[in-house]
Amino acid sequence: MQTLVNKIWYQGHPLRWLLLPLSFVFGLITSVRRGLFRLGLKSQTTLPVPVIVVGNITVGGSGKTPTVIYLIELLRAHGFNPGVISRGYGANIQGVKPVTHGASATDVGDEPAMIVARTGVPMIVGAKRVEAANALIAEFGVDVIICDDGLQHYALGRDIELVVVDGQRRLGNEYLLPAGPLREGVWRLKDVDFVVINGGTADVGQFEMQLVPMEVKAVNGNVVSTDFDKSQPLVAMAGIGHPARFFDALQAQGYQLALSQGFDDHQAYDKKQLCDLAKNLPLMMTEKDAVKCRDFAQENWWYLAVNAKLSPQFDEQLLSRLHEVVAAKQGNSHGIR
Repeated sequence: MQTLVNKIWYQGHPLRWLLLPLSFVFGLITSVRRGLFRLGLKSQTTLPVPVIVVGNITVGGSGKTPTVIYLIELLRAHGFNPGVISRGYGANIQGVKPVTHGASATDVGDEPAMIVARTGVPMIVGAKRVEAANALIAEFGVDVIICDDGLQHYALGRDIELVVVDGQRRLGNEYLLPAGPLREGVWRLKDVDFVVINGGTADVGQFEMQLVPMEVKAVNGNVVSTDFDKSQPLVAMAGIGHPARFFDALQAQGYQLALSQGFDDHQAYDKKQLCDLAKNLPLMMTEKDAVKCRDFAQENWWYLAVNAKLSPQFDEQLLSRLHEVVAAKQGNSHGIR
């Protein structure tokens, strides 16, 4: 099914024409919903601390999680105490739940488990992001909230919107769901504060981001990068929005791929499944996959983490905008501009 969807959205498959009427209905529903918030008929909660939403207008991965990690480190380096909220996709969460170091991806979602394992940031997951944000402030006293995804979750007021776009696939055929990959129209990019292009050329007013490979680490927790020999054949797997990006990155780094296997984003794995896939070869995966496999990882299972890299101009503009928001909120005890 995923193969067919990709052909429709990104390769011009003619089935898209049959789905266009459904896209019209989807667009009408989302337009009405936005209008209700705009007219005040549906309420939006404004928080006393700045809220940065990191999202996209397409379905599937675009590089949001590395961007969130980049923002965490950037804000910490400039004296802020950030926290993160997320839906916790794939986990059955009642209410809201803190994400602790070493938390299971089954309990909190793979991306939250990865973000906290990497950064130790205060993080709350829950379907209702307003409740998660309030819990984050109450329990951890954060002074900036980063919302991982949630661009279309308009009940949560936001001060800065950042959209990440896949630089290779871009916006596909630019149709709304289900004929195309868009959650909102292309026009939405003009409304946000920052557009970040992951792995491609940015237009005027946008910012380029590169994902820089780090050292290889063992999934079972042995942080040893020198143990892996790039010249040996390996099996590569990726359960992310665009698996081919990971495979291309491995080959560009000189790894020898005997087999590459893409999985659905957020897919759960079991030991037998991956042992059968790898057989006797080393298995290389993404950092997000690794948090789901660490409890049953074999000695020759590895992951390659990546770091986002953005320009000093991006840092300067985001921090400048954030300081403006902080000043405005300090001038109003309710945090409403």
